[in-house]
Amino acid sequence: MKTGNKLKIFNDPIYGFITIPNSDIFDLIEHKYFQRLRRISQMGLSYLVYPGAHHTRFHHAIGCMHLMQKAVNVLRFKEVIISEEEERALYIAILLHDIGHGPFSHAMEDSIVNDISHEDISMRFMQKLNIEFNGSLTLAIKIFKGNHERPFLCELISSQFDMDRADYLKRDSFYTGVAEGNINSERLITMLNVVNDRLVVEEKGIYSVEKFLVARRFMYWQVYLHKTGLVAEQLLTRVLKRAKELSREGAKLDASNSLSFFLRNEITTNNFDDAVLETFSRLDDTDIISAMKAWQNHEDFVLSHLCKMIINRDLLKIKLKNKPIKLTTLDKHINALKATYKITDDEAKYFVFIDEISNQAYQSRIQKIKILQKTGKVVDITKASDQFSIKALSKPVTKYYICYPKT
Repeated sequence: MKTGNKLKIFNDPIYGFITIPNSDIFDLIEHKYFQRLRRISQMGLSYLVYPGAHHTRFHHAIGCMHLMQKAVNVLRFKEVIISEEEERALYIAILLHDIGHGPFSHAMEDSIVNDISHEDISMRFMQKLNIEFNGSLTLAIKIFKGNHERPFLCELISSQFDMDRADYLKRDSFYTGVAEGNINSERLITMLNVVNDRLVVEEKGIYSVEKFLVARRFMYWQVYLHKTGLVAEQLLTRVLKRAKELSREGAKLDASNSLSFFLRNEITTNNFDDAVLETFSRLDDTDIISAMKAWQNHEDFVLSHLCKMIINRDLLKIKLKNKPIKLTTLDKHINALKATYKITDDEAKYFVFIDEISNQAYQSRIQKIKILQKTGKVVDITKASDQFSIKALSKPVTKYYICYPKT
C-alpha cells in the first residue's frame, strides 16, 4: 500500500502551479481509471494538423479542477454559501467529467461502442469508484447528473460557460498555437456570481463573455472542425468499422485483448456491464495505433489502405461547400475508384463519402449565459450585449463536404 505526502503540486504550462486540494482528490488522481487519461489524446488526431496538439485528457481534467478551485474561492468571496461537502463534490465531478472518453476522444465514440456516449461511460466509472471509495462520490454524481437542488453547482460542471469550456479553449489554443482561442479564463471566473441559485456573469464581464463566444466559434472552424482533422477522424472511425466487419467474419486481426473484445462484440447500453467497463478501462490510444501499424499489411484492401492513410498522413481529399453535395458528384467519384482498383461498391464507400458539420458558438435554446446588470436585473447575453455578432453566434452554421482519394 502506498503511503506518503498526498498534497502534491502539478506544474502546468497554462496556469503554473496547481495544487491538489485534499487527499481524497489525490487518491482519485492516483487511481488507474484516471491515470488512463494520460493515454487519451485531448484532441484526437488534430496533431496531424497542429503538430503541438499532443496534450491529453489528463492535462485537461487537472486544469478544470484548478479553475473550479478559482471559481469556488471567487463565489465564497462574494458571500455565496458553498459547504465543504459541496466544494469537494465539485472538484470530484469536474475532475472525472471526461473519464469515460475512449481512444482519441470523440473520434472513437461511435466505433468502439454503440448508442452510449462518453458521458454515460463517465457516469458508470463514477458509480464504480463510488463503491470503491465507500460512497464518497454520491454528491458529485448528483451534481454531474444535473440533479442537485442548487442548479449553479451543476452549471459550473456543464453549461454554456463552465469550467470544462473555460479550460479546453485556452488549453487547446495554447497547444495548437491558434491565438484566436486564447480566452482569459481567470478574468471570466472573477466575474461569476450567483442569483437565485443560478450562475450569472456580472455586467462588467460582458466583454470577456463576448470574447469567449467569438473564440469558441474561431476554435471550432479553425481547429475542431478543420477539414484535415475531419478527414482523419472519419478515416479512424472507418478503420474500426472495417475491422469489426472482418473480425466478425472470422478474419484474424492483430490487436490487444481489450480492442479485440470490442471488435468481436456489439456493445450497447444494454450489455455495458461492470466486466465491459473494466475492459474499456484498459483501452487507450496505444491500442489503436499499434493495431493500425499491424493492419497496414493486412490482406484486406480496405483495412490496409485506410490504416496506411492515417499512419503515413496520406489522407483523402476533402471539399467543403455551403450547399449539400450532389449525389451525382458522389457517384462519379465512387465509380472512378471502383474502376481503378476493381473493388465493390461497398468497399469504395469507405473512401468516398459525404457528410455535414455544424457550428453554433452559443446554444441559447438549450441554456443561456445570464448577465447580472448593475440594476440587479438578470438578462440573456444576447440582450445585454451591444454586439450584433453575439446574436449571430446563436444561429447554427452548416457546411457540407465530400471526401475522396487524391488522384
